[in-house]
Amino acid sequence: MTTKRAPNSAAASKNITKRIQELGDWRGKTLAWVRQLIHDADPEIQEEWKWAKQSSAGTPVWYHDGGVCTGETYKQVVKLTFYRGASLQDPQRLFNSSLEGNTRRAIDIREGQKLNEAAFKELIRSAVAANSAARAGAHPRTSSKDSGDTHDHLSGRQGTGPGALGSALTPARSARISRVP
Repeated sequence: MTTKRAPNSAAASKNITKRIQELGDWRGKTLAWVRQLIHDADPEIQEEWKWAKQSSAGTPVWYHDGGVCTGETYKQVVKLTFYRGASLQDPQRLFNSSLEGNTRRAIDIREGQKLNEAAFKELIRSAVAANSAARAGAHPRTSSKDSGDTHDHLSGRQGTGPGALGSALTPARSARISRVP
């Protein structure tokens, strides 16, 4: 795997590899697998190592024009927290944790579980597009190459004018949030 290196990215990549090796169980294998999927989805993504302190070795973070997601490991789950998860379309319903917030969403992967790889890669690409749009001062929108239409990731509506923008909580997302156990 080759990554575009930020000034601290080489050290971060070493720390992530070290964490994977130290885990030495299903969590390490899972973290290595999702790391590869992230790089497959966006070869320009950068790795960072954040929040290292005495009580915690730190957390892998993937960046492209801003934070994309973190890769935390716990006893029962590998948690992938997306910085702008609440604003991303998730038609395959990969997000299964942290659903109540207004900004972040997470995917908890338990031992033996697998992700829909294509849907996960699309979430990574959508998160990068949202970061790039926010950095450019625009709404997170993507264009359809075939039709020239735009899709607003915040409202789920099609269109190009100001009326196309709406609430970050679509009725479907709002209903899904209310069903959280």
